[in-house]
Amino acid sequence: MKHLLNLLAAIALLVWSTQLVRTGILRVFGANLRQVLARSIGNRITAALSGLGVTALVQSSTATALIVSSFVGQGLLSLPVALAVMLGADIGTSLMTVVFSFDLSWLSPLLILGGVVMFISRQQTAVGRVGRVLIGLGLMLLALRLVSQSTEVLTQSPVVKALLVSVNSDLLLEITVGAALALMAYSSLAIVLLTATLAASGVVPTDMALGMVLGANLGSGLLAVVTTARSAIEVRQVPLGNLMFKALGVLLAAPLAPEWLHGMQPYVPDPATLVVLFHLSFNIAVALLFIGVTQVVARWVERLLPKPDRNRVAGRPHHLDPSALATPSLAISCAAREAMHQADVVETMMVGLLAVIKNNDLRLAEELRKLDDSVDELYSAIKYYLTKISREALAEEESRRWADIISFTINMEQIGDTVERVLLDIEDKKIKTGRNFSDAGMAEICELHARLIDNLRLGMSVFLNGNVRDAQKLLEEKARFRDLERAYATSHLVRLTDNTVQSIETSSLHIDLISDLKRINSHICSIAYPILDCAGALAPNRLRASQGLTEHGLRTEAIPLRVL
Repeated sequence: MKHLLNLLAAIALLVWSTQLVRTGILRVFGANLRQVLARSIGNRITAALSGLGVTALVQSSTATALIVSSFVGQGLLSLPVALAVMLGADIGTSLMTVVFSFDLSWLSPLLILGGVVMFISRQQTAVGRVGRVLIGLGLMLLALRLVSQSTEVLTQSPVVKALLVSVNSDLLLEITVGAALALMAYSSLAIVLLTATLAASGVVPTDMALGMVLGANLGSGLLAVVTTARSAIEVRQVPLGNLMFKALGVLLAAPLAPEWLHGMQPYVPDPATLVVLFHLSFNIAVALLFIGVTQVVARWVERLLPKPDRNRVAGRPHHLDPSALATPSLAISCAAREAMHQADVVETMMVGLLAVIKNNDLRLAEELRKLDDSVDELYSAIKYYLTKISREALAEEESRRWADIISFTINMEQIGDTVERVLLDIEDKKIKTGRNFSDAGMAEICELHARLIDNLRLGMSVFLNGNVRDAQKLLEEKARFRDLERAYATSHLVRLTDNTVQSIETSSLHIDLISDLKRINSHICSIAYPILDCAGALAPNRLRASQGLTEHGLRTEAIPLRVL
């Protein structure tokens, strides 16, 4: 029993250290890895090579699938090219299996010692995160050695021998065991390494080990599908296509595995080396076989998982992928995309507001007011999603982005509330009473509304791109809008003194409306503050003049504008 517990503990350590390495690398290099993938997807060959390189570093084809799926969801990458990336990603995983199959146990204490020193001394920095990766690598090597030692005693047990003989008699059972272990361990890499170690120790016959390797590959495909089961359709399409590749590959390789073993065994007598080479050979063969038919498989996937119609603005979350939470940089990107979706709903409300005012459309007003519930729902979903991202795992820039997203969604939610209140006032004080604004008053409202829509779109651009000059322009619009609102309020009072009937009837509504439009504009312009503050272009009560901005290489002319 003691030896069995030692083996289980060693396996658990192997699985946990694999997760530690993967999450550590994603936290350190997550954003850079996404850029590498984005720049290397010109065709299916380069896409496969980029997937190979990224996955060799991350040691997880599932993590690569999540990154690639986000590109598909944004329309930056077609599904066939994404599937080509995944074919390369599987080769990357198998290459790392070959590397870890060598006896590197002498590196284990050095990696653990160096990693602990780096992590303890610089926990909240990139150096500390690299230290976590080194700790994980050291523990992986240590776990492999412990597995080897623990299996030596178990090999002699009659019960273990009888159990292995029963499993070894059925190839389908071997594949099932390998797939189940990969699912439970959340890593095909760890299971293939474990299988190689067991084969080297004599616990598992080599032919049985090959069946388990096929199962581990199938299990990794199932793992990605299960992990993304509650995600958006675009996210689920890539893992499903990759699973199809793996399933077809297993069907073709299963009857050929004994022949492969018979041909390779005279040249490679070591069972562990045979196991990892079979794993590598399988993934290379699958990639070569299916790289030319990714478009066909993509069509199959799109029939099984058709994309929903997104032409109509909907209030449900589209991009908050729970499987991305393990990769903070990717989760931040998902939250930003959902915040833009929330802004799109707000824009729909604001554009429709003018139509309600002009046409006295009660039905449209009711539909727009219902959209405020969607805005509130999206705000709550984004806020809850962001709270599940580990703040400790965020770099300084990602942490600022986290705060920017929260601020942006709050402003959008408050704009939605204000528009809903304005719509209620329009219904009660204008439409139901049969009153109308004067021609001059209506022209003023249209002018303010047009500026408001332009400012909202500029604010969305500032949030998305973080451009400092656009942020300055947006803040300048705040003062212009304020001056315009004051001028139009004065014009309205002049019309009252002239006894304009329509102006008298709608006076209260007119003043409240232009005041509410100014309030909405203030929320929009608030988007600029974090960008300018980060760039050092924001003083307590004014934009810094040319000297302060020139230090940051932003612009040379002075900006004599107060921030109100």
